[in-house]
Amino acid sequence: MTMTHLLGTHVPTSGGVSSAFRNALAMGCAAFQVFTRNPNQWKSKPLEEADIAQFRALTDETGIVPAMSHDSYLINLATPKGDLRHLSLAAFQDEIERAAALGIPCVVTHMGAHMGEGEEAGLARLIESLDRTCAATENCPVKILLETTAGQGTYLGYRFEHLACVLAGVSDPARIGACLDTCHIYAAGYDIATREGYESVMEAFGQTVGFERLCAFHINDSQKPLASHADRHAHLGEGTLGLEPFRWLVNDPRFFHLPKILETPQMETRGKENLDRLKGLVQ
Repeated sequence: MTMTHLLGTHVPTSGGVSSAFRNALAMGCAAFQVFTRNPNQWKSKPLEEADIAQFRALTDETGIVPAMSHDSYLINLATPKGDLRHLSLAAFQDEIERAAALGIPCVVTHMGAHMGEGEEAGLARLIESLDRTCAATENCPVKILLETTAGQGTYLGYRFEHLACVLAGVSDPARIGACLDTCHIYAAGYDIATREGYESVMEAFGQTVGFERLCAFHINDSQKPLASHADRHAHLGEGTLGLEPFRWLVNDPRFFHLPKILETPQMETRGKENLDRLKGLVQ
């Protein structure tokens, strides 16, 4: 593996956010993703100044890249429900500010669910929510990455056109990028399991969204088949995708510079195994 490959995993932070570096070192990460707060609660404990200082110091000392944080699973920036949207906007702004304090360059978020009001209305509401968040964090260097989804229920983001619509509609497009999840796009119907399919899907992304907007990958095999619309991650090479799509991806020169982060199951016990398997695909 060369230094151009930013391969890593989502790492746990039990014991404090700075423990991410200890876990990343143990797994052999060159980069990692982290939660900066409990992803299943609205309220969060403020970051202590000591935690912030230690996190930034370890970034310099270890050379490991804290590539991105992932926001709370409760957040829905596309919801038509006023109370949920109010909570979502407040929590999302907190996510941005926490990442900025820690020196994390990007926050990954799902595009939300329209909850029965239709995709057009949901996308418009998401654009408005992103505009409000960017305005509230105007001088913040943190970039927001919209993650592709499997298309469960009324979730947005399962078509590349959804990403393109939002990127074209926001007031500050420089603050917004994309994170492509391999499991999600396969479950959404983008067949990357064959070489021809992989090339076709990536070409479609480039033409629809633009490679210049792509900032990161989530690397996951899929438990469920193509177009299942089921978000079920599998260990690398043990799902319906197999290993070959990941070999093509890590050796694709268009994406050498982008962080590729595993979110496979049983991260604490099998994270290193999956990462070693991914590294072994680099030619």
